[in-house]
Amino acid sequence: MTIVVVRGSVLKRRKGNGISVTRGESVKRVLAGNGECRSADGSDADVIVVGAGVAGSALAHTLGKDGRRVHVIERDLTEPDRIVGELLQPGGYLKLIELGLEDCVEEIDAQKVFGYALFKDGKHTRLSYPLENFHSDVSGRSFHNGRFIQRMREKAASLPNVRLVQGTVTSLLEEKGTIRGVQYKTKDGRELTAFAPLTIVCDGCFSNLRRFLCNPKVDVPSCFVGLVLENCHLPYSNHGHVILADPSPILFYPISSTEVRCLVDIPGQKVPSIANGEMTNYLKTIVAHQVPPEIYDSFVAAVDKGNIRTMPNRSMPASPYPTPGALLMGDAFNMRHPLTGGGMTVALSDIVVLRDLLRPLRDLNDGPNLCKYLESFYTLRKPVASTINTLAGALYKVFSASPDQARKEMRQACFDYLSLGGVFSTGPISLLSGLNPRPLSLVMHFFAVAIYGIGRLLVPFPSPKRIWIGARLITGASGIIFPIIKSEGVRQMFFPATVPAYYRAPPL
Repeated sequence: MTIVVVRGSVLKRRKGNGISVTRGESVKRVLAGNGECRSADGSDADVIVVGAGVAGSALAHTLGKDGRRVHVIERDLTEPDRIVGELLQPGGYLKLIELGLEDCVEEIDAQKVFGYALFKDGKHTRLSYPLENFHSDVSGRSFHNGRFIQRMREKAASLPNVRLVQGTVTSLLEEKGTIRGVQYKTKDGRELTAFAPLTIVCDGCFSNLRRFLCNPKVDVPSCFVGLVLENCHLPYSNHGHVILADPSPILFYPISSTEVRCLVDIPGQKVPSIANGEMTNYLKTIVAHQVPPEIYDSFVAAVDKGNIRTMPNRSMPASPYPTPGALLMGDAFNMRHPLTGGGMTVALSDIVVLRDLLRPLRDLNDGPNLCKYLESFYTLRKPVASTINTLAGALYKVFSASPDQARKEMRQACFDYLSLGGVFSTGPISLLSGLNPRPLSLVMHFFAVAIYGIGRLLVPFPSPKRIWIGARLITGASGIIFPIIKSEGVRQMFFPATVPAYYRAPPL
């Protein structure tokens, strides 16, 4: 066997001869006697999965259960400690069942979630998930993110054909336009290479590999400030709580039998300093008086305890470069504002789509044809992904406070519309929960809210000022939702069957 060290440059759409590596790092290429690429550690795999978070772990288990040899490389196998990714919507739980992973929410003190409670200006309303037609076990689940991920990793690693290792992937390896594998560094500092016909990158929101596989347009509209309230009794048990506060929403939901997660949204990318006490002062003077009275004492006690965490909220539409031998998944591929807790539902839904596409294929070695076939993945995922993505972005803007009178009216109209009950609450909540992934239904409800808001303005006396505010309300609503729809892709979102890849058959 011969080891050849090649030094490359930054890839531009990954063209060139021989094996190259991103960012000019060196690559070890191991040539077997027949000239095939083989992993430096002697292992063979059908699929390399980069990252073992929710998406990576679920994907590894799913492909492993289908008989694929899967090599998972995760930067840190210790239990994660995050303040997001703690609420799984009912639609996501159904996907978890479909993947055979529903037992991963057991034995972690996960709490069932049956809907939301919405608070505004001293008024509140309850929005229940429409679960009447499902098994009694179907609901949302909230939990400690790290506990859930560890259960998923254990489940994946229990399969004999799934190999889970700790290492940091530094680069993708390319040969003649096709990704052949990865180079990674182990915990003890060794540089290794791993090769497989298909590499799936699931390295999360901070992905350092996505820029070579997609056009990342990451927006950071706000930051979450996270607290844990202990022995706190929420006004509505087993419900998420959304407070339409000023300047933006505050969330509360249980993550164990004794703990409640609080997430305070702060618009923009700059938050008050935790170190010098600015954050404590902000939470006590600006936020505390806006939370429900039942939660106030627990909230202040959590602030005084001082375990305050922050997390930027990222949004990124899916804009992939179809690349032979590689695919993006999870937050590395597509992100939305976490207000609606839809990220895990989108990721699990994507895995179901990908699993069904790969199942007819015995051989993954024909990179170009496989890449062309998998272009249908980007269309088939759209009903679920685009509905949840669009709703998350639109709701965040509607729920945030604004000095503009038209935006204030839209915010009030949304609260009043959801408070009407019946189809006016079950329709939007079924979209949010992932139970009704229909983009057209989302658009209809969104503009129904706007029309409802205009009706409130014009009845009983349509003064010129009210007519003007109503006109600005409808144009403002259009300005919120249409840019999000455009970024998702109008054709893929509403007319997926017109996309040629929708009908693409598996390669022979």
